[in-house]
Amino acid sequence: MEYPKFLMDHFQSPRNVGEIADADGMGIVKNARCGDIMQMSIKVEKGIIVDAKFKTFGCGAAIATSSIITEKIKGRRVEEALRISDETAKEIVDQLPQEKLPCFTLAANALRLAVDEYRCNKQGIHEKGGITSKDLEKAIS
Repeated sequence: MEYPKFLMDHFQSPRNVGEIADADGMGIVKNARCGDIMQMSIKVEKGIIVDAKFKTFGCGAAIATSSIITEKIKGRRVEEALRISDETAKEIVDQLPQEKLPCFTLAANALRLAVDEYRCNKQGIHEKGGITSKDLEKAIS
């Protein structure tokens, strides 16, 4: 199966690659079956995602979907970003080979974890002994 042009574009020229040093939320996910690892970080101001970056060790589909999601969620309210992630999943799923579907799931799950961490940080949960993404990263490496 040949990949759609927009997916190839995001694979060959991924946007938003990197890490936000002072991220408000970070999600790290791993697919044990294929070995892909993804990290997504977000910066939030007044409930709006003002920046999103990712680092992905994985296949072209994982890189492309990470790039697409980070592009689509910037400038969106946190709740809207989660809906956009789900809508994007439906849009892409129809165009990916069946074996590549977990690659997109990684990006959506990394975003959800980043949002969860942002919400926990905002409520001060980590200050009360919760686990941070840095702790999680140490645990899975």
